[in-house]
Amino acid sequence: MSKGRAEAAAGAPGILLKYLQEQNRPYSAQDVFGNLQREHGLGKAAVVKALEQLAQQGKIKEKVYGKQKIYFADQDQFAMVSDADLQGLDAKIVALTAKVQSLQQSCRHMEADAERDPGVEEGMCWLQRETKEYKSSHQPRDSGRERAGVQREAEVLQGVEEAQEDGNRAVGCNSGRIPQEQEAVL
Repeated sequence: MSKGRAEAAAGAPGILLKYLQEQNRPYSAQDVFGNLQREHGLGKAAVVKALEQLAQQGKIKEKVYGKQKIYFADQDQFAMVSDADLQGLDAKIVALTAKVQSLQQSCRHMEADAERDPGVEEGMCWLQRETKEYKSSHQPRDSGRERAGVQREAEVLQGVEEAQEDGNRAVGCNSGRIPQEQEAVL
């Protein structure tokens, strides 16, 4: 076992006890291992050993369900909560719930107003037009695709002109012009 892992294993019972008390819910050894592995570098064997040790000392409770063991903080260590405290918390929950609902409703009203306001739509249309005009006016006129297309057209035209010249020579014409002898006749 590495030195760091040995130190982590030595402090495992304290770490696990604190974790179970803070979370105050049941966990299996696998869950505790998965939740604390990265943070504290505890191995699975060290976690299982520490949980069993804490259960034997009575600091946490252990329940067995078939082959699986569930560990949780001893509830006797927590202070009793009075009915007045519970009612205060319930009132706080009701007040916060009402506040959330009113904020959601005002948000819906604002969204509906924004959708109905013609100025917003006109503004959006204007922005889209301006953006489109800007993009079209700021695009390079001589892009690679356009250059390639123009070059292909030039090659095709050059090929056509060469073919015409070849055909004209065969017929006796110079560059598509009527020979001078024939001009005089016409």
